[in-house]
Amino acid sequence: MADVQSTPHSPPAPTPESAAAPSSSAHNNDEALARAKALRQSYLPTRPYVPICPYGTRSSCPSSLACPEVHFQRALRPHTEPALGDCSYLNTCHRMDSCRYVHWVLEDPGKQVGEGVGKTREREVRREDEETLPPQWINADLRSLDVSMLGKFEVVVADPPWAIHQELPYGTLTDDEMMRMPLGSMQDEGGLLFLWVTGRAMELGRDCLAAWGYERIDELVWVKTNQLQGLIRTGRTGHWLNHSKEHCIVAVRKSSTDPNAEPRLPSWFNKGLDTQVILAEVRETSRKPDELYDMVERILGGRGRKVELFGRTHNLRKGWMTIGNQFGSSDQVFEQDIVANFAAKYPERGMKLLDPKTLKPKV
Repeated sequence: MADVQSTPHSPPAPTPESAAAPSSSAHNNDEALARAKALRQSYLPTRPYVPICPYGTRSSCPSSLACPEVHFQRALRPHTEPALGDCSYLNTCHRMDSCRYVHWVLEDPGKQVGEGVGKTREREVRREDEETLPPQWINADLRSLDVSMLGKFEVVVADPPWAIHQELPYGTLTDDEMMRMPLGSMQDEGGLLFLWVTGRAMELGRDCLAAWGYERIDELVWVKTNQLQGLIRTGRTGHWLNHSKEHCIVAVRKSSTDPNAEPRLPSWFNKGLDTQVILAEVRETSRKPDELYDMVERILGGRGRKVELFGRTHNLRKGWMTIGNQFGSSDQVFEQDIVANFAAKYPERGMKLLDPKTLKPKV
């Protein structure tokens, strides 16, 4: 066998020993991939993927009740006039209570359709730690709440009511009020902030990060789809172009003693598991995709505290604290330190420590 000569244009041929031995970088990549797969298996999506039947409705589907996929069904109301046909806004219509056109909804993917619509489908659910607390919430105006009573959080998610100079079904905060928000005091160095920003607030959001003591490290994009899994093209938002996406800035809390130092993430954070793009359906006004929460829980791997600011009832999640001003007069808190702090600072609220098993006040 002729010798293999190396040339300036070709690297030397590897020896049998070097060819057989995997490189340390390849070994590390394999380990990282295996670890990422294990984490994903442990923290499965809250809403498992269930395909939509290509026939659309059960009446059109040859398999009918035996089809395991989900189908569309009419959402007929007393004021609906079927002769008018389908509403062009599908399930994103803002006038569902008065719109006379036909709207469609998807069947509940949690129903077992193969044996009749009444039985529950067996599906994989995310593994839950037995010690994970039920959803906690505090009804409060964040402009005046002393957030130091809540302790520190590894992750903060915030969907502020930015003043976007459009008519909205909820109150908004001025730019100055946003700049004065006490988000930075809720996290130690290395804490992650996921900040939803609108088109006009994209630059303001970055200014807020600087005022709060954060450094931008990445950005998520939510590509909005309608119930047919097509791109949203209704033109409901956007002054110049139709907005079919939203942005979420990912930032890390900088050192409070040395703002010029490079921020350090905790070593136990799981990085590199998810992508920058979320493709998800639009639901209620201002409701964000559940995929973000799943991403946060994979990053934390079952550790750390999580809080969402400016939340509503649809944001409540097991293992999370949610703070907003639309929860009525009652709070739901299971952490003794928080209840004690509120009793000392705001005794008029009468916050009670609840039992996470019974959801009733502890005796």
